[in-house]
Amino acid sequence: QVQLVESGGGLVQAGGSLRLSCAASGTIVSISVMGWYRQAPGKQRELVAAITPGGRTNYADFVKGRFTISRDNARNTVFLQMNSLTPSDTGVYYCNVQRIGRDYWGQGTQVTVSS
Repeated sequence: QVQLVESGGGLVQAGGSLRLSCAASGTIVSISVMGWYRQAPGKQRELVAAITPGGRTNYADFVKGRFTISRDNARNTVFLQMNSLTPSDTGVYYCNVQRIGRDYWGQGTQVTVSS
């Protein structure tokens, strides 16, 4: 099993920044892709960004140029630096880790951007 603990969400004004962190523990050998998803009220969960162990990244179009995903393989931690936030970025952000064909999810952290 993989346990994920997220931190860094909160309330911020439009144009502000937040940094999310997600630390993986437990059976962490062979963790592959780490990423962040978000779910706005009344909407489906959607991919925000993902990163491979080698550092290859994938971003949703709506965050390109504003968000940066990174990871520390030694600490099994993934980060999401979010800049130029807008109210449309409001939602619950979930950490996701893939390991041997299985997905693991964090409990979610709320991000609220006020106008």
